[in-house]
Amino acid sequence: MQGLGRRAAGAPVLAALALAAGGCSVKGADNANLIAGKQQFVAKCGSCHTLARASTKGIIGPNLDEAFRQSLAEGLRRSTVRGVVEGQVLNPNPEGAMPKNLASGATLRDIAAYVSQVADRPGQDTGLLATAVAPPGSGKPAVEKAGKLTIPASPTGQLAYVSNKATASAGPVTIEMPNSSGVNHNIAVQPGKSGPVLGASSFITKGTTSVKVTLKPGAYTFFCEVPGHRAAGMEGTLTVK
Repeated sequence: MQGLGRRAAGAPVLAALALAAGGCSVKGADNANLIAGKQQFVAKCGSCHTLARASTKGIIGPNLDEAFRQSLAEGLRRSTVRGVVEGQVLNPNPEGAMPKNLASGATLRDIAAYVSQVADRPGQDTGLLATAVAPPGSGKPAVEKAGKLTIPASPTGQLAYVSNKATASAGPVTIEMPNSSGVNHNIAVQPGKSGPVLGASSFITKGTTSVKVTLKPGAYTFFCEVPGHRAAGMEGTLTVK
């Protein structure tokens, strides 16, 4: 996050959370909930920030692993990282992309606790933290029925669809994308990986959007056209028979 170094000096130093050898504990010393913290980070912050252990790949804001890397290497305590994260969310840069009132209270405490414990930490979350958020695109393949194919955007806020695989029969198909995440998404379709866009839905943060296309047998790609979302993994393969 921009300005974190300057804010760190004035941030309160909070008690560090206990850390297991293979990953983080579920509860911190002050009962911060790391599972909720991971879930809320993905939902509220992941579309803008990259954080490897949370599997988020947002590019609007700073990569949080990189943002804290040098300071942590120089001895910055993770409890200070936590205070910096809390301060940044409570007092966002008015010229930046982070909205006001993004999180507060217990939710902010949980988010900051999780970020402070996993930022620039190699490996993967273990135990309950490993399953706190479903892997992007890991849902069951979407199947077209009676000319309609439903491919929801991830409700968790991840830059992904619920499934990264879909099948349909050749002919006219209406592709619907329900979106309950609050993150702006759409869905577009192209033949192969680089063919011309055959159709694209409108962009929405909440609700359902759709696009009608006529498909021939073959392999297609469905993807989100919001800048950075496809590069972050918001795409999938549609097989038409």
